[in-house]
Amino acid sequence: MSDRPVVLVVAAPDEAYRGYCLESVAAAYDVVLITSEEPSWEVPFIRDCVVVPDPTDQAALSAAGRTLADRYDLAGAFTWTEWYVVAVARLARQLGLPTTAPEVMQACRNKATARSLFARHGVPSAASVSVRSRHEAQAAAEQIGYPVVLKPAAHAGSIGVLRVDTPAQLTAAYRAAGRTAGPGAENTSVLVEEYLDGPEISVECATYRGATTVVAVNRKTISAPPHFEQLAHCVDAADPLLDVVAPTARAAVSALGITGGISHVEMRLVQGRPRLVEVNGRLAGDMICHLVRLATGIDLPRAAADIACDRRPDLTPARSSAAAIQLIYPETSGTLTRLHFEGPRPPWLERLRFQHRPGDQLVLPVDGGNLFTARAGFLITTGSTAELARARAEQAAGCLTVEVSRALDANTAA
Repeated sequence: MSDRPVVLVVAAPDEAYRGYCLESVAAAYDVVLITSEEPSWEVPFIRDCVVVPDPTDQAALSAAGRTLADRYDLAGAFTWTEWYVVAVARLARQLGLPTTAPEVMQACRNKATARSLFARHGVPSAASVSVRSRHEAQAAAEQIGYPVVLKPAAHAGSIGVLRVDTPAQLTAAYRAAGRTAGPGAENTSVLVEEYLDGPEISVECATYRGATTVVAVNRKTISAPPHFEQLAHCVDAADPLLDVVAPTARAAVSALGITGGISHVEMRLVQGRPRLVEVNGRLAGDMICHLVRLATGIDLPRAAADIACDRRPDLTPARSSAAAIQLIYPETSGTLTRLHFEGPRPPWLERLRFQHRPGDQLVLPVDGGNLFTARAGFLITTGSTAELARARAEQAAGCLTVEVSRALDANTAA
């Protein structure tokens, strides 16, 4: 029998973007898993598993958690899946394990609640109005002033988020956000918000026993309006923005009441000053935490497990370099006919991953798709500086062939 601590992970089965998280945690802990499908790629990294078809079903999740707690002496429980953060916080509380309060995680999930907390605590954010009709959305947009951003109050991945420049664009944007925030969502309202005009970044933070350490800054590349599709990211251990944005990131985490865990704090720099977009109470997606480890040596998935088990995480930088990810998209929606990389595989091309194959349909946001339907894969590069890592990513992307037929299945795009 292993004498390592046992940690409960609740996670969706996402090998492409979250496999590295499970591998990292399993290097230090015995992992027992709750997931929605029979495990496959996860098997080498787990000690036990209970399948729950819908982990957002609190009763089913709690039953599965109690089953594992009866089998093992659990040291902690956590998730990196956005949709599960509230349910897992409730489960941890039920099992007597360390956790940030479920009500706090609910505030992270509800962007309207988060905005009100930012305002109350003086954290620079955006003007925001929660609406439940197109008429209310129009009145809010006129009050705030165009351009505005319409978004569902409880979603992720920039799905259903649109910039609106004129009243003529408002109806379609409200419908898009409303569909995303439809029945079954934790909060079905739509937010009309001030557009923050400036570069978008994220700040990766770790909070242990109420004290927050700002670990890294991630600089984003975002698609052209009206969508906010994330196209690339870059982390530089020596980024001079770190000192500029750290106080605002810590203030945002504190305003929400987060006492433990990893936070992915999104903000924009407006005239060089940070303004909050939102705080995600979990590990960042898009392989960002892997970029952090490549650039700084800090292992955020391992830190998340440590904090969940009330152990002080090691947040000491072990290196100072940079890493970048280029997310692979087709130029148009359609059926993927060719996806190929033809070029050298130098050591600085750290990872190349295809998540679709010929015959799959790729649907871009402009045609009603989202990050799950649009991306063909990603590549990751390293370098001594951010400029070099990004240049290498562009060089590697030049060796890619992504071809689609323009005939798109109308049912897929609908």
